[in-house]
Amino acid sequence: MGFSFRKVLFLVVHIPDVKKNYNELFDYLSSHYEAVDGYNFYKELFPNNENVREMNKDFSQPNAIYLYQDEKDEDSERTFRRRIMLKDTWEEDYMEFVEGNPMTLCSGLTYRGRKNQLESAQQMNALIFDLDSVSVRELNTLFKRFDENPEWIRTLPRPTYVSISGSGLHLYYFLEEPVDLFPNIKDQFRELKHILTFRLWEYRETTKEENIQYQGINQGFRMIGSVNKKYGLPVVAFKTGERVSVNYLNSYSHDESKRVDVQERFFTEHSLEEAEIKFPEWYQKVIVEGNKKRKNWTVNRALYDWWKKKIPEIKGGHRYYFLMVLVIYGVKCNIPKKEVEKDLYVLYEIVKKVQHEHELSIEDVEAALDVYDPAYNNFPIDVIVEKTGIQIQKNKRNYRKQKEHLKGARAIQNVYDTEGKWRNSEGRPTKEKLVRQYIKENPNDNPTEIARKLGISRPTVYKYIK
Repeated sequence: MGFSFRKVLFLVVHIPDVKKNYNELFDYLSSHYEAVDGYNFYKELFPNNENVREMNKDFSQPNAIYLYQDEKDEDSERTFRRRIMLKDTWEEDYMEFVEGNPMTLCSGLTYRGRKNQLESAQQMNALIFDLDSVSVRELNTLFKRFDENPEWIRTLPRPTYVSISGSGLHLYYFLEEPVDLFPNIKDQFRELKHILTFRLWEYRETTKEENIQYQGINQGFRMIGSVNKKYGLPVVAFKTGERVSVNYLNSYSHDESKRVDVQERFFTEHSLEEAEIKFPEWYQKVIVEGNKKRKNWTVNRALYDWWKKKIPEIKGGHRYYFLMVLVIYGVKCNIPKKEVEKDLYVLYEIVKKVQHEHELSIEDVEAALDVYDPAYNNFPIDVIVEKTGIQIQKNKRNYRKQKEHLKGARAIQNVYDTEGKWRNSEGRPTKEKLVRQYIKENPNDNPTEIARKLGISRPTVYKYIK
């Protein structure tokens, strides 16, 4: 059996300030907008889920996936169960597994197969933002900034739905059409979400929390109709706007490099449907199997151990990403998953004490552990710096001491330069040569990745690709 809403009413934790704030937010939103139940909310968000009888064995059709707590696991180490959201069973499943449940999570993405990992994400249906420590005053400021000229300072895109569950808000931007998540499109959405989070999160204006909480596009949020187990408060959503286009969201990013170009799909203009027909081998390997054939390498575990020592530098809004990067470095350094998991829980006990309105939870640890996957081996350093707030000086010696590094460099020199002419007589390579050489060595990288790794603009990359 699932959880009944009546039962949860007895679980309400009496935290006066949070409950009072929640009631005020509820009164404000309900007086202006219509509330929607969770069953219809997710039916609208994910209209293309399959029926039970239609489920494709090749996982080519994506479906929404949600996490929920089950009473059967109460005395076990298991925290969540995963379940695919299917059309013809959704009404029954919603009442059984979501409604009144003290912990359920769902992102705005759909996935191939049964795992809700970013690697398996195939389409984006909604971009979702978390905004902590919001009272009616901050909420009123938010709504005053909606629908204004995006070129103006401090204006914000109007969300399709706003949900409340405790001391903060979740802002849902339902897309007009699902967007295919090619790897480079995932990167672009991550950049767009980062810059829009920065615009939404203004201390003393739209939130009382100073430290911004950045989150990935795959982040799961408390489901509408469930209950915030910390406060015993129901998660309620209000219809505040219409579906939005990607261009509408792009218009609020004044940095053109932080926008999503849905036409920039690797080096082609093909949709997933066209690619499946025209490039069946590529489609099977890249889309169905998730095999990008990216070059990976293992680095010295000193990198992993060094990152653990950076824990004193963590600030409130970056705690989750600190743990996530530890897992990424565990992959890079070929550290066994069991060891990474053990270290993760030890560091969690420390970082959860870092002050922030948003409480770090065991669920965050499990979400961080989900990135233990070779696909994250090439996670960019500049993104790590951006998400964790920790400055990293790029090490071109692969974490070897200078003496060891120079010894190796001289050995390579003696092999390839027997005459001692260790000099580039042709001068600095042109950008055209750099791009062409890079594409030759990395044929599967997209223009965004090429531009980032070579330190040049995307238009320059496009110029020489063509």
